[in-house]
Amino acid sequence: MNETALISADQTWLLLAILLTAAAVGLWADRQPWGSRVSGAVVSILVTFVLTNTGVVPVAAPIYDQVWSIAVPLAIPLLLLRADLRRIARESGPMLLAFVIGAAGTVAGVLVMRSLLPLGELDAQLSAVFAATYIGGSMNFAATAQAVNLTDGAILSAAVAADNLLMTVFFVILFALPGIPLIARRFRPPAAAITEQAGTDTPDADTGSLASGLAFAAIVCAIGYGMQTLTGVRGSAVLIITVLSVAVATLRPPTARRLTAAEPFGYLLMQVFFATIGASANIWVAMSAGPTVFFLAAGVLSIHLLVMLIAGRIAGLSLPELVVASNANLGGPTTAAAMAAGKHWPGLVTPAVLVGTLGYAGGTLVGVSIAHLLG
Repeated sequence: MNETALISADQTWLLLAILLTAAAVGLWADRQPWGSRVSGAVVSILVTFVLTNTGVVPVAAPIYDQVWSIAVPLAIPLLLLRADLRRIARESGPMLLAFVIGAAGTVAGVLVMRSLLPLGELDAQLSAVFAATYIGGSMNFAATAQAVNLTDGAILSAAVAADNLLMTVFFVILFALPGIPLIARRFRPPAAAITEQAGTDTPDADTGSLASGLAFAAIVCAIGYGMQTLTGVRGSAVLIITVLSVAVATLRPPTARRLTAAEPFGYLLMQVFFATIGASANIWVAMSAGPTVFFLAAGVLSIHLLVMLIAGRIAGLSLPELVVASNANLGGPTTAAAMAAGKHWPGLVTPAVLVGTLGYAGGTLVGVSIAHLLG
């Protein structure tokens, strides 16, 4: 749909202006009674979602890729400067259980939907790809497709289009669930460590302290991606960035506090990321590329959510833990951390990255195993 969009993919500055405007609208909405209920992140997503589905902005553009590869990693250290790993391990451990429940829901969804839809000779491969991507995130999509020899260009395009659209819709649902009283009151309240900052003292945001915080974030990202290149382990950069950031926050609290002046910039970057998600989702591309694949993905996501809510309530987990773990299953550590930050659950930012990275490591393995089981 890039060819028919009013704004072309190479109009970088205009697209950046739109993304920043959508982020600003979302941050403004977050301060309003109605906006805080659905969250500013959802507002930013919906603004760009409308623009891309009315043909104003393209569904893919280099600036979107730069937000994923630069803005999001840079935001992670800025949002982890208050993280106390000892407190997180003590009070937010249930995230791992929530993540496992979500993975089980994904597998159940794949098995149910493959029995209902005519997937033909690509049954095992498609089941594997969607199991992998909805356990560990989009990084596992390509790896699993290659591992199970899913090379049909039309099918892959349909799967990617359906995944992009449905992930956007599903993220909106996840953000909205905690604000629905009928659902929220059926789960135990979140622990104080989830909703409260470990420390709330933020130094004045003068130019020097802001520069120091951004320099720290850039250095950590440089180390993380440099080590990923050296080791060849895909997806390890986010985990390395998280470990280094949390190590500073836990072992050198005075140093971390001095760097938190740049923390608001991290929230802004995450808000731009949410705007990018909305801009990347196009209804018409998803439906025209392959309705069967679209319904497969929609069914898997629906069953995943149903299992997550039912089993999570039985296990006594809070709704914030469940929706962030679900986000980690579906989008990986970056989207899960962004959600935790956007919903003002600072105690879940680091656990989100950790379980999301676990999904990176295990998603492809589960997907390939399913392909062998069904093949």
